Amino acid sequence: MTKVSRSRSVPKAMQAIYDTITALTDAFCRDHLGDEYLELARDMAAALCRKRPSPVSTGQPRTWACGIIYALGQVNFLSDKSFEPHMAMADVCAGFGVGQSTASAKAQVISRALDAHRLNPKWSLPSLLEQNPLVWMAEVNGLLVDLRDMPREVQEIAFEKGMIPYIPADREQG
Repeated sequence: MTKVSRSRSVPKAMQAIYDTITALTDAFCRDHLGDEYLELARDMAAALCRKRPSPVSTGQPRTWACGIIYALGQVNFLSDKSFEPHMAMADVCAGFGVGQSTASAKAQVISRALDAHRLNPKWSLPSLLEQNPLVWMAEVNGLLVDLRDMPREVQEIAFEKGMIPYIPADREQG
């Protein structure tokens, strides 16, 4: 898949907050969502802890944990029944004991801070990257192109740079 590199390093002053938030998101993901959400939630918590000033330095860790899952759920269509896993956002909020308006507000802060929007490859589940049209788009000589339609040499460069998850001709061959 696409080589999305994220750091989980956090400033020492934020380590306890990070640990508290990820303990909550880890437990929720293990019970309801799976490892892909668990890993992304850890990455998102670390990214938030590195922000200056960090939004998670104030407020309740459980509201931030809920906001992280809520934001990731929005990016990855968690409430859409045609996707797996599927879960209503109200159920996410109930799982953390957080009101939906509070969770939505935290998710909005998170989304703005980390540019976490739908189809953003950085915050997409690895299993959804292949279907994400933004993964395959690149600007070449000022034009937006689908890298799947480009010559193999261009695809190889994009693959080596981690821009695409695989070279399409190689996948078709097996």
